[in-house]
Amino acid sequence: MKITVNVPSCRRPKVETLKYIPFARVYVDHKEYDDYSRENPGAEIIPCEEGIQGNLCRIRNHIIRTEFEAGVECVIIVDDDLQHLARFSDKVKRIYKPEEIMPLFQKCAILALDMGVFFWGVNCNKDPQSYREYTPFSTVSYIGGPFQAFMQGNTLFYDERLSLKEDYDMTLQQLNRYRCVLRFNYLSYTVRQSEQPGGCAVYRNYEEEERQLNLLVKKWGPDIVKKDKADRSHKSKKRRKRLDYNPVIRVPILGV
Repeated sequence: MKITVNVPSCRRPKVETLKYIPFARVYVDHKEYDDYSRENPGAEIIPCEEGIQGNLCRIRNHIIRTEFEAGVECVIIVDDDLQHLARFSDKVKRIYKPEEIMPLFQKCAILALDMGVFFWGVNCNKDPQSYREYTPFSTVSYIGGPFQAFMQGNTLFYDERLSLKEDYDMTLQQLNRYRCVLRFNYLSYTVRQSEQPGGCAVYRNYEEEERQLNLLVKKWGPDIVKKDKADRSHKSKKRRKRLDYNPVIRVPILGV
């Protein structure tokens, strides 16, 4: 099976993901091509035309279309700060070595193909306690943006209005049309999300997160997209942080 690993990147010339997955293809704005090529010698840097970068959903849609048009059967899109992938086994965490990555992706993609699923990913929580040994994979769970994979035949694209809630929306789109996604609960990723400049950090702030969350709720309805008001801080009401901008999704579809 032909599989590619693709990394959209903006204003972060030193791509951390390439240290772990050196064969990844990095999509950048054409104006930043020289900077990325200089900082990542030997890497495959792909310049994008004017107007594609600047919106995460737009560049991801460009990657999906470009890769599928080139005959790729499984298009994997990961963040540019992916540090490693790991698996849980009897509460023991094992990090995959770079040479083990492609065989792992082959196995995952084959299972997705056998199940007739067009969208798959891994656990977004790297805490071993989040792994349920009796449920190695889920079919109706949220799949986080730092690692998302699309199988040939997928007809869905990111909603470019939702540049910060695109992963929740894509999960809901897939479930709405195909009634199933595939999330490998025993696998997880480690990224430096929201910890460095560039990328989404250029336009991410609390007000924009709240606006995007409201758009997501408006699109899918409050019965499916719920604002997370649970208090996990163990602090008094006066010291609690504002509303968590990561929603809880409840999909009325039978599954795991």
